[in-house]
Amino acid sequence: MDKETFYITTPIYYVNDVPHIGHAYTTIAADVLSRYHRSKGDKVFFLTGTDEHGIKIQRASEEANKTPKEFVGSIAEKFKEAWASLNISYDNFIRTTDSAHEAAVKAVLQELYDKGHIYKGNYEALYCVGCEQFKMKSDLVDGKCPDHKVAPEVRSEECYLFRLSAFEERIKELIESETFKIMPLERRNEVLSFITTEGLSDISISRDKEKVHWGIDLPFDPSHTTYVWIDAFLNYLTGLGWPNNEANLNTFWPPSVQLMAKDILRVHATIWIAILLALELETPREYFIHGYFTVDGQKMSKSLGNVINPVALCEEYGADVIRYFILSEFPFGTDGDFSIKRLEEAFNSDLANDFGNLLHRSVSMMFKYYDGIIPAPSGADEGADHELKSLIEEVKGNLPGLYADLRFKEILAEIWLIIRRANKYIDEVAPWSLFKEKNEERLASVMYNTLEAIRISASLVAPFMPEVSARILGQLGADQQAVPSLSFGHLEPDTVVEKGEPLFPRIDLAAKA
Repeated sequence: MDKETFYITTPIYYVNDVPHIGHAYTTIAADVLSRYHRSKGDKVFFLTGTDEHGIKIQRASEEANKTPKEFVGSIAEKFKEAWASLNISYDNFIRTTDSAHEAAVKAVLQELYDKGHIYKGNYEALYCVGCEQFKMKSDLVDGKCPDHKVAPEVRSEECYLFRLSAFEERIKELIESETFKIMPLERRNEVLSFITTEGLSDISISRDKEKVHWGIDLPFDPSHTTYVWIDAFLNYLTGLGWPNNEANLNTFWPPSVQLMAKDILRVHATIWIAILLALELETPREYFIHGYFTVDGQKMSKSLGNVINPVALCEEYGADVIRYFILSEFPFGTDGDFSIKRLEEAFNSDLANDFGNLLHRSVSMMFKYYDGIIPAPSGADEGADHELKSLIEEVKGNLPGLYADLRFKEILAEIWLIIRRANKYIDEVAPWSLFKEKNEERLASVMYNTLEAIRISASLVAPFMPEVSARILGQLGADQQAVPSLSFGHLEPDTVVEKGEPLFPRIDLAAKA
C-alpha cells in the first residue's frame, strides 16, 4: 500500500470545566486512527487542544476568583493529564491563548476585513451563552436551548459581521458533491436541510470589549474582541504551525478527518468552511460526527453527580480497558450509554475470559511442553489449522475498509473472532492429548499456530490497546519488531516465551455488588 499523509483533529475542548468521558470518547477515537495510520507507515499529524477565550470563560474565572489566564491554565493542564492517563499520542496540543495562535488569528481577521468579507453593522439574534452559539427559533424547545434548558439572550448591538451568506451556494455544492464529506449520512442531510430551509445569514464575529474583554482584539478595531468560534476554528490551521510552517501545511493540509459531536456540526459545516473559502484554502475531506453519552441512561450532569472523570477510570481499570470498552460498546456515530456495570462485565467476558485466558493457557502449555521455547512447526496443516489461518486472513482483509468508515466496534468484533477462534482451536486440537500421545510433530505445529494467532491478534489490537499489545508481544519475544509482520509464520522458533503477570485479573462482580 502506498504511504499517505493523514491529518486528524478533535475539537478543541472548552475549558470552562474539567475533562469528562465525552471528551475522552472523541480523543480516544482520534488516537486509534492516528496509531493505525502510523502502523501503516503513513505520515500522521494528530491535533487536539483547548479553547480558552469567550464570555463563558470570563464568567467562570470570576466565579473561581481567578484571572482568566490563571483559570484556563489550570484546566488546560487537567486535559493534558487526562490524555496522558489515556495514553493519547497527539502530535500537538494547541491552546488558543498561545501567542502564535493569537497572532495568526489577527492576521486572518485583517485579511478577511481587507478583502471585504467582514463589515461593521448591527446584529440581533438569539444567543446561548452555554453553547457559545447563536440559535435559530427552530433550534429551541419551549423557547429554551435544548442542551442548557435556558432561554437564549436576545443580543442586539453594533458589531462586525462576516459575510457568511455569500458562501451559501458554494458550501451546499461542496456537501452535495461530497468534495467535503459529512458522515454519517443523516448528519449530512441535517446540514443540507438547514441550509435549504433556513439559509445562511451574515454572522457577528465580535463583541464590544467592555462586555467581553477575554478574547483576541480585532486588529482593525481594538475596541472589539473576536467571538470565540472564529478564534477556535483557526486552531486547525495554527496547530500545524500556519502561517509560518509552510512545510507542515503543504504536507498535511487539508484535514483527512475532523471528529466532533453533533452539537457543533452546524457551525463547523458553515462558518468554518466559509472562512476557508474566503482564505482560498482547501476544505477538510471529511467530518465524522459521533453521538452523545448518557450515563446509566441519564444525561451527564453535575447536579446528578454522574460526570465521569477519565483519569479516575484509568486508575481503577487501566487505560487500555477504557479505550477498549468505550469504542466496543456501541457504533461510533450513534448515541450510547456508559455503564460501569457493563464495563466490568465486558472486562470479565471479553478481556479476562477471552484474551487473557487465551494468553495464559497458551504460555502455561509452552512451559509445560517446551520449557518456554517456541517450537518449529512441522507437518502438514489439518482442518482446524486451515480454519484458523483462513479466518485471520479474512479479518485482515476486512479491517482497512472498517477503519476507513470509522467502524470501531466492528473492528474490535473482527479481532475478537480470531481470539475466540484461537480458544476454540485449542479445545479442538487438545494439545494435552497430543502431549500424552507423544505426537511431537503435531503438538509443535499446534503450539506454534496458537502463539501466532495470539501475536497477530495483539498486533491488530495495538491501536486500541497499545500497552496490552506491547506486553503480549514482549511475552512472545516479538517486541523488537517496530511494526510486526501480520503474515502467518513471523514468530522465530527457539525464541523464549515469558510467563508474565495475568493481563486481566477477573473482577469479582458479586463482591463489588
